[in-house]
Amino acid sequence: MRKPGTAVPSRGDLLPRPAPLTARPTAVVLDVVVPVFNEQAGLEAGVRRLHAHLRETFPYPFRITVADNASTDGTPEIAARLAAELPEARWLRLAEKGRGRALHTAWSRSQAPVLAYVDVDLSTDLAALLPLVAPLISGHSDLAIGTRLAPGSRVVRGPKREAISRCYNVLLRSTLAVGFSDAQCGFKAIRRDAARQLLPSVRDSGWFFDTELLVLAERAGLRIHEVPVDWIDDPDSSVDLVATALADLRGIARVGRALGRGEVTPSTPQQDVGERPLQTSSPQPPPQAEESTPAVPGTLSRLLRFAAIGAVSTVAHLFLFGLLRPLAGAQVANAVALLICAVANTAVNRRLTFGVRGRHGMVRHQSRGLAVFAVGLALTSGALAGLHAVSPGAGHRTELAVLVGANLVATLLRFLLLQAWVFRAHRSGGTPR
Repeated sequence: MRKPGTAVPSRGDLLPRPAPLTARPTAVVLDVVVPVFNEQAGLEAGVRRLHAHLRETFPYPFRITVADNASTDGTPEIAARLAAELPEARWLRLAEKGRGRALHTAWSRSQAPVLAYVDVDLSTDLAALLPLVAPLISGHSDLAIGTRLAPGSRVVRGPKREAISRCYNVLLRSTLAVGFSDAQCGFKAIRRDAARQLLPSVRDSGWFFDTELLVLAERAGLRIHEVPVDWIDDPDSSVDLVATALADLRGIARVGRALGRGEVTPSTPQQDVGERPLQTSSPQPPPQAEESTPAVPGTLSRLLRFAAIGAVSTVAHLFLFGLLRPLAGAQVANAVALLICAVANTAVNRRLTFGVRGRHGMVRHQSRGLAVFAVGLALTSGALAGLHAVSPGAGHRTELAVLVGANLVATLLRFLLLQAWVFRAHRSGGTPR
């Protein structure tokens, strides 16, 4: 995780810094989008609070755009009234749902040099808004994100949301090798030139929009600035956690496959920023990317490391299962928990147990690791199904006990498959296959 408050060092380090904005005093410098769907209860209070804050603290002309994605309650009427009453507010109505679709449309149409968005509930303290956009105005960075997972952040939320958020970001770092710390905090900003470079290649129209945008930005070498934020969870949030988590997992798999196949390689800022979409060809990474990795540990050392990592993974699996069980049922909770832990397990074993480092080959290893995951899923799901067939009224403790036993068998099989198949070339010092 990078140090908060600094730009991301990446391929962008050697690129020229964007010029500071030189907008006229009468031109809108910042367009803050508030994506909404059926938010009649909190829309007016949130927009008026945001408007008052910007009037008092933001030194440049601004606009607030309420992007209504197909609301069916009184949201459109409230948004239209706010746009009529507040000179800096406007209203955008979309016929289809999707937070990502709302942001994509609003940002694509805006002429402001800096684009941002905040969630309508204003869970993030607005005191961080000026620090968020200042590096974009000065030309220091191309994107800026609020982070709830860095030192200096103060977060108030329940254990379920905390665990899901942290697991999601661990999953991103394990599968897509990202450097940013918090993909889904509803508090982000981007320069318009960077948005026009990236938006044509962002396919997701829902909650994964943020993550996909950041992954492509990082691969393009754009500078991402992180700002620790104070964040208070909205207890009345209508977000379906399970459906959102499953959609995010599908998004990670899609983007991972595309990057692994070389189907998406973002253009760099030198390539007519804002005038062409991301490129669809990918040069192969240099073969020496993995040749400098440390010596692979011996069999006994590998086994001990694998056992330690497996023990942590098992505890994490049971913890996540316990969190998700009331929301999704035993089988879905087991599948989601096992998938998250399996991806993280493969990433940690890749580095610590089998001595493989660097991005090259990561997607292939994770793909094979997911095949091994399917075997573990079959074992644990079969064990749960057998338990429920024999004892339909089995309690939560009995389910956990059965999962522990099934996990032990799955862990042993996993080690054998990782050693014999997933990391076979690296174990023997050969060329990756």
